[in-house]
Amino acid sequence: MSATLLYIEDDREIGEWVNGFLKEKGYGVIWLTGGEKAVESASSCSLAILDVMLPGLDGFTVGQRIKRAYPGMPILMLSARTSIDDKLEGLQFADDYLTKPFHPDELAARVEVLLRRFAVNSAEPAVLKHLTVYEDENRIVNQETEEEIMLTGKQFQIFMYLFRHQGRVMTKEQIYEAVWGESYIEGDKTLMVHIRYLREKLEKDPASPEIIETVRGLGYRVRV
Repeated sequence: MSATLLYIEDDREIGEWVNGFLKEKGYGVIWLTGGEKAVESASSCSLAILDVMLPGLDGFTVGQRIKRAYPGMPILMLSARTSIDDKLEGLQFADDYLTKPFHPDELAARVEVLLRRFAVNSAEPAVLKHLTVYEDENRIVNQETEEEIMLTGKQFQIFMYLFRHQGRVMTKEQIYEAVWGESYIEGDKTLMVHIRYLREKLEKDPASPEIIETVRGLGYRVRV
């Protein structure tokens, strides 16, 4: 399956050109013209491409927020600015910096290199309490029993969304919209039921969870 890219560019002419080119290359593209919803939209993406000059929040601020939320996501900055100071500022959090104007083939090449590099880095399994998480293989193993824990698609998506935001409280609205792609309706018990089933499969003692914590009145988080 081709990667989905988050692309943030407020210039309509450039945006339509780059958006169309990336789709021709086989990528899925979420194109935003501002950075206000960047972090939320990035949850389903493998890489972010963003322009420095944006209305409202500038590209540096948006990029830093994305990197804090998704440390493993590569970021490619685009800018007409050529000063070394701007490049150095961008490269404090971004993984590559491309100066406008650029040839689309160079953009495609840099995207491919970043995706390959971060795919290699993300191949290492992560350990959480008694669990080993193989994100690239979509599976979780209980270290103590050495058995794979079988989750449904939605259960795995919920867990991975919380896992990627370890230590942060994620609201029911954020989780529901990220996993189901729809707005959360107050009072809906669907997420709560999925969390209960997740705990039954992941926790040593589901009644006293050590992995998925409920933060009353706010949401859930995976404990660091």
